[in-house]
Amino acid sequence: MGNALATDGGFCTGSVRVVDHQRLSSSGYVFSASLPPYLATAAVSAVNYLEENPSVLANLRSNIALLHKELSDAPGLEISSHVLSPIVFLKLKKSTSSPTTDLDVFEAIAERMLKEDSVFIVTSKRSNLDRCKLPVGIRLFVSAGHTEADISTLSSSLKRVSASVLSDYF
Repeated sequence: MGNALATDGGFCTGSVRVVDHQRLSSSGYVFSASLPPYLATAAVSAVNYLEENPSVLANLRSNIALLHKELSDAPGLEISSHVLSPIVFLKLKKSTSSPTTDLDVFEAIAERMLKEDSVFIVTSKRSNLDRCKLPVGIRLFVSAGHTEADISTLSSSLKRVSASVLSDYF
């Protein structure tokens, strides 16, 4: 619920088999403490707000669709996240064959976008402790509060900077 409702904690839904798997496979600390009352109240309040203001989710969906449309032709990049997810993950269409170099490419893009256009984006980070080696890339977070101008600024900056940075690598 941390990302979805601006609170903390979570829950698992699904078939009995899925829920049992999660319960048995998760670390022991996951189920060792209940959610503090103030965080449970925050989650309930967030759900109530969304139920009372359905336009918020409509705006979010519209912004997600607009960002996908705007970035569909981003040079050298492709969207690899689900079309309905407000967390948009971009990866290289053609890897440099080195996760370290790929991350350098993304960090160069992020640094230039911030310096040149005051647009802040987040590169994925990897750790030697990660059990699951996720791909490196750029994570964009879409909200209902973004305007079309915000999304346009982001996409034009990303397209321009990525084309320039990628020309140095390929």
